[in-house]
Amino acid sequence: MNTPLRRQSAAALCGLALLVITGCASQKTPATADVAVSRAAVDSATSSGAAELAPAEIASAREKMLRANQALAAKDYQAARDLATQAQADARLAQSKANSAKATAAADALQENIRVLREELDRANTTTVK
Repeated sequence: MNTPLRRQSAAALCGLALLVITGCASQKTPATADVAVSRAAVDSATSSGAAELAPAEIASAREKMLRANQALAAKDYQAARDLATQAQADARLAQSKANSAKATAAADALQENIRVLREELDRANTTTVK
């Protein structure tokens, strides 16, 4: 018996099967893209000074990138994607720490400049008053 409900169920099963097949076929592409995006994040963090200012975090990102590339070569796309995502998070953390360290150093330098200017103003005012 070919009822509308039976046709809907068959269509739903066909759609689900197509989705699963498409998902399996396209797993390599997203994993490769994820690794590439993470590589760019690691490179960006490195160029922002993370190697000097956040060495532990950038080392972790690089190690996870290495493992992601190994997983990609072994065609373990899920592991490659997961490791790439973790590497990207570590790289972003390293870059944030590096940017924070730079901002702190700039603020400290500015405070020192302000201190020196105040001393010069005080000295000039003291000399003028006499």
